[in-house]
Amino acid sequence: MTDGRQSTADPHIGRLNERSLHAALKEWCRLPGDALETVVDGYVVDVVRDGLLIEVQTAGIGAIKAKLESLAQRHAVRVVYPIISQKMIQTIAPDDGRVLRRRRSPARLVWANVFDELVYCPTLLDTPQLDMLAVRVAVTELRCDDGQGAWRRRRVSIRDTLLDEVLESRVFSSGGQLAELLPEDLTGAFTHREMATAMGIAMRTAQRASYCLRKLGLLRVVGRRGREMLVERAG
Repeated sequence: MTDGRQSTADPHIGRLNERSLHAALKEWCRLPGDALETVVDGYVVDVVRDGLLIEVQTAGIGAIKAKLESLAQRHAVRVVYPIISQKMIQTIAPDDGRVLRRRRSPARLVWANVFDELVYCPTLLDTPQLDMLAVRVAVTELRCDDGQGAWRRRRVSIRDTLLDEVLESRVFSSGGQLAELLPEDLTGAFTHREMATAMGIAMRTAQRASYCLRKLGLLRVVGRRGREMLVERAG
């Protein structure tokens, strides 16, 4: 994805080929009087409100970090990021679009999964005038059994992601609010494995959370326990 700079005369070009989830979240954010796909300071912004610029990013926030930081120099900026907490997978036939099968994904992402995205821009929330609105969503993922997808999906392609419902939203405006995702009983020195267990997340997500919080100065490395790194809350 590009940084969002406008290079044509049409400010609505960003609507072309956008995934349904992105478009639906823009409409969910929109209030009466808001403008969509408007050029501000040379960038195309998803939603422009009096006193606030809103950028919806379903993935790759790190790719637009420079855009967000540049806009935040002159405006209040909010980046909206969905956390898929419920997913229905619907597979269709490539010829006539008939539904072949439907199943519910066992994956249940939580607030801490925001670190899976922030790991690519860990200090983003240190930017003045910038915050993140994380939204837990239920979606339907449309797949097509066309033999052209990834091998791990048995060559089934992902065609689109549809927003079914916004379940809950939460604003993170500072690194300190991210640190609040750590359970209160997670005290002293602890490993990433202990962190993952306490937070109910995968080991990889715990490692990413630790990296982000260390970059923000909210966790620090204090040693090792065997082969595992030990961290503790800073200050």
